[in-house]
Amino acid sequence: MNLKELFKKEIANKLLKELKLKNVHEVPQLEKIVVNVGIGSYVQKYKKYDDVIDHVKLITGQQPVVKMSRIAISNFKLRKGMPVGVTATLRRKFMYDFFARLIHIIFPRIRDFRGFSTNCLDGNGNLNIGLKDYSPFPEIVEDDISKPHGFEITIVTSAKNNDEAISLFKSFGFPFKK
Repeated sequence: MNLKELFKKEIANKLLKELKLKNVHEVPQLEKIVVNVGIGSYVQKYKKYDDVIDHVKLITGQQPVVKMSRIAISNFKLRKGMPVGVTATLRRKFMYDFFARLIHIIFPRIRDFRGFSTNCLDGNGNLNIGLKDYSPFPEIVEDDISKPHGFEITIVTSAKNNDEAISLFKSFGFPFKK
């Protein structure tokens, strides 16, 4: 059974009782997952960023979008129209598959991992995670990484506050610090 079916059959009813909600449609759920890599300094040093796009494509399973700068900032050596980030937004089936891989495969492979702090939540029920490299992902071969770079994962939920979001994530088995 995949994560979406598990949510519909078991987790939603459990959260309905736990959070004392009146309607099933009030139960918080995952809306989207955004994988973002900032490549501003990367482009200045190495000029090419095709390998970053390829890595994000391998990890997420879909073609990422290259974000361009809208204004020029001389202090950052940034001109208008330069690439500053690579982003992939996952929804529906891809989102649940990626979330399941994060929980069951990626996080256990992170060295000295003891769970995430609840401070990673932004107050509106969204979770922000930063990873320093791609090494925990089995899709990426370590020899292919010539220039290391970090990335961030934002998990957007329909929760109204952090308490609802923590209940949602814990019901999925998300690793929080105790």
